[in-house]
Amino acid sequence: MPRRALEDNNRMSIRIQSAAKATILRAAALTQTDLTEFVIQHALSAARDIIQQAESIQLSESDSLRVLDLLENPPKPNLKLESAAHDLPRQLP
Repeated sequence: MPRRALEDNNRMSIRIQSAAKATILRAAALTQTDLTEFVIQHALSAARDIIQQAESIQLSESDSLRVLDLLENPPKPNLKLESAAHDLPRQLP
């Protein structure tokens, strides 16, 4: 289970195999950044990509047109939906 990050601590410690660290250090040197900046840049980029994928969906053109058509021309409610709507509590104006 992940540990909860301390809000007042801007440090992060990780364990890494020496070969992996050497590879990351080499890449950082090739991009003329230090290790910390390199890791932060790439971790943030990966994090943003993951968040974007989790918070959005992509529809094909035909699926998009189908959704728009259903919004403009919704199907008639079936008996189950009508029953559920009837059972909803009435709200006062």
